[in-house]
Amino acid sequence: MKILISLMLFVSTAMATEVTWLGQAAFLIKTNEGKRILIDPFIFSNPKTPASFKDEKLYKNIDLILLTHGHGDHVGDFKKIMELSPNSKISMNADMGNVMLANGLITKDRYFPLNKSGEILPFEDKTKVIMVRAEHSSSLKIEGKVHYGGEPVGYVIQFSNGKSLYHAGDTGVFGDMKMIGSYYRPDLALLPIGGNYTMGPKEAAFAIDNFIKPKVVVPMHYGTFPILKGTPSQLKGYLKNKKVLNVIDPGQKVTL
Repeated sequence: MKILISLMLFVSTAMATEVTWLGQAAFLIKTNEGKRILIDPFIFSNPKTPASFKDEKLYKNIDLILLTHGHGDHVGDFKKIMELSPNSKISMNADMGNVMLANGLITKDRYFPLNKSGEILPFEDKTKVIMVRAEHSSSLKIEGKVHYGGEPVGYVIQFSNGKSLYHAGDTGVFGDMKMIGSYYRPDLALLPIGGNYTMGPKEAAFAIDNFIKPKVVVPMHYGTFPILKGTPSQLKGYLKNKKVLNVIDPGQKVTL
């Protein structure tokens, strides 16, 4: 019996997906097949990214980069990481993709075209990436000039072990969060709480309790800069279902 339990625990751990917060909206995801996904890779100049996660060697085997919108604290270091990982692909809203293609920031052979409600199967497994709506803005600065950044988005990622996550990107509360919650049923929601540019703790709590209803919530996009004043303790105070809240520090991870 002990051998069977140990084997079951080993299989469960081996099949887990790891989600590591790197600060702001940046997350490194390692799927249960070992594929590595970076969302909003603001890393090397991010004041909240731990020094140990600014080691370039960590980004030499990235498989996929996902961008939620064009602001600098989200597109971050995608160009450097694509150089470090020459086999990596990238996806974003189609309009921003076209701007990047036209300005030589990316090439067609490394770009996954995608738009809201669309999905891609980026690997030779069952991992599925779905682009969903976000309520924010988007612009892209290239050589000092501001370009149209398309519409901001979030992502739902469904993994082959049956688990899923929702990365909301920068967003306010919007009614379609209810559809995202009821249709995709995310096990893990990564939600901004800093306020000013995104939801604050009160709005995020409303979205969690009434719309998304995930099994676990990890707050993000707070404390990086003084203007992002919302805190996890404030979020907990507003939440009706406090059990879903999992507060982690940059460099820490959760498993699915």
